[in-house]
Amino acid sequence: MIQPAILEKLEELPESLQTEVLHYIEFLIEKQTKTQEQPAKKRRVAGTMKAMFVLPLPDDFDQPLEDMKEYME
Repeated sequence: MIQPAILEKLEELPESLQTEVLHYIEFLIEKQTKTQEQPAKKRRVAGTMKAMFVLPLPDDFDQPLEDMKEYME
């Protein structure tokens, strides 16, 4: 159904533009081929780096800071 409409419009164009259309079609075919050939990307799994980076926390980590005492009153 779409092909006759494309051919009709293509015949209305001058030959130089028909050549451009041909090149664009070839580009699209090449792009589609490359997309189909690429393997699917592996999805990331959440939590795979868990516990890989552990920083030691000081014992008084949860205690209020000295600098904030006046704001805590």
